[in-house]
Amino acid sequence: MHTGNPPPADPAPAPAIPPVNAGGPPAEGGGLNHRQRFLRACHCQPVDRPPMWLMRQAGRALPEYRALKQRHSFLELVRTPDLAAEVTLQPLRRFGFDAAILFSDILVIAEALGQPYHFRDTGGIAMAFPLRTPADLDRLTPNALVERLQYTANALRLIRQTLGERTALLGFSGSPWTLANFMVEGGSAARFSGALDWLATAPATFERLLEVLTQAVIDYLHLQIDQGVDAVQVFDTLGGLLPPDRFQAASGRWLERVVHSVAGRVPVIVFAKGVYQWEALVQTGARVVGVDWTVPLAEVRARLPASVAVQGNLDPDLLRTTPAQVQQATRTLLTAMRGARGHIFNLGHGVPADAKLENLACLADTVRGFS
Repeated sequence: MHTGNPPPADPAPAPAIPPVNAGGPPAEGGGLNHRQRFLRACHCQPVDRPPMWLMRQAGRALPEYRALKQRHSFLELVRTPDLAAEVTLQPLRRFGFDAAILFSDILVIAEALGQPYHFRDTGGIAMAFPLRTPADLDRLTPNALVERLQYTANALRLIRQTLGERTALLGFSGSPWTLANFMVEGGSAARFSGALDWLATAPATFERLLEVLTQAVIDYLHLQIDQGVDAVQVFDTLGGLLPPDRFQAASGRWLERVVHSVAGRVPVIVFAKGVYQWEALVQTGARVVGVDWTVPLAEVRARLPASVAVQGNLDPDLLRTTPAQVQQATRTLLTAMRGARGHIFNLGHGVPADAKLENLACLADTVRGFS
């Protein structure tokens, strides 16, 4: 288990990192390059077509990732800069997306704070211990976080060097509320209830945890920005657990603190799954609001200020169907958003592990051919 010291050298040499365009779609000629297109969309400026990237685009569904997983554990891939860079770049070579997102895990923050995690044999994540009492909070060591996450900095440096100025690079973090749920629950759960209970029964102590996590997220995002990421996404994937009247207190105001701390440096995307309080999400100061697949994206676009971009929101389950269905749904979404500034094409959640490669290729081709 990782203790915060630099990970040991991997016994097998990491693969050489080939150029992004090697073996993939040709670079688009003329006009905007991938990075320019992405950044212009973040700022709601005109683009030739919506930029695209997909949540969880790196890993799971790709055979080249599965080949690496036969020789390395997930945590080895995350903690070894050459390997993390390789996995980050794999989908760009195959599909020509406009942005790469660092291959990592939201729980590296928990680990760097002193609460390690591992993967259960039966599936899911288990933390070394749950946070249940004030004494458990005292076991966290925030001052060591940046040092312990230098493997992330090193991976980003490699990725940025490979991408150059052609393709956008995204960093990310879990939100304070989402991280708190995993850390209090002690890992993955069919139903997350520990954080909600703690919030209700000991709000002052729970606020202390959110203070620690908010500063940790801020420090982690600044570390990534220092290495040249073009934007960062904050994943509040468990934000939808909160009743609407409690979202602002338990998540929104902490997101706002995070966004305001880093927004002067790069655009911030806030993805709060299951949260439809658009005013509260805009209030965070996010440059881009990510939208899940359960609401029409054009309606969300109409409700947001013209200066705030939207990201999303194709149903991920379509990637399990057929190219014809993917093409039709993608065209429908793109047509509904035609003429709307500030649209970044994405899924409404992550790429499923059993997504079909031909469907991913069809999606990329359809977006690339849209004008």
